[in-house]
Amino acid sequence: MFDIGFSELLLIAAVALVVMGPQRLPQAMRTLALWWGRARQMFGNLRRDLENEVGMDDIRRQLHNEKILRELKESTEAFERSKATTLEDVSSSPEGNENSTSPNDSETPQQDQK
Repeated sequence: MFDIGFSELLLIAAVALVVMGPQRLPQAMRTLALWWGRARQMFGNLRRDLENEVGMDDIRRQLHNEKILRELKESTEAFERSKATTLEDVSSSPEGNENSTSPNDSETPQQDQK
């Protein structure tokens, strides 16, 4: 968020130790942590209230449903395309369905020869 590294934090801690002294630094850190926690809690509550006012749950649910419907439509279209391609392949075959031999027909003469 602020892009502060470990070395910068050490520098800030060293400056705070020099300025405040070792006696007041622990109390200052506790106070700072307390205020930081309260600010985070306040912003969290504000965010939750805004989401409830706007109806984010309903919007998320609607977007999720639209995504599912879009995927279903795409898969249905893909199925229809593959079905049409398969029907075209079958109808355009030179032998057709009537002249094709089944695997059982080709095995029958071999069994008679034995």
